[in-house]
Amino acid sequence: MCLALPARVTEILPDESAKVELGGVSKVVSLALVSDVAVGDYVIVHVGYALSRIDPEEAAKTLALFAEIEQMTPEPAA
Repeated sequence: MCLALPARVTEILPDESAKVELGGVSKVVSLALVSDVAVGDYVIVHVGYALSRIDPEEAAKTLALFAEIEQMTPEPAA
């Protein structure tokens, strides 16, 4: 199963890359597959690559659904 997540661009870096943030975690991803990305944009990220830009409202809906799933997931037994 593949999972791509929306992440907010926090910094444009050299060499077609950017720093993105998702849930308080920052990561550097490649922008080689998308164009015209700016700080504040949301991009769909999969295995270190931004695949496309996404509307902020759609990103918020998707992130809210992931948060709901996380709340429904039981804690692993110790």
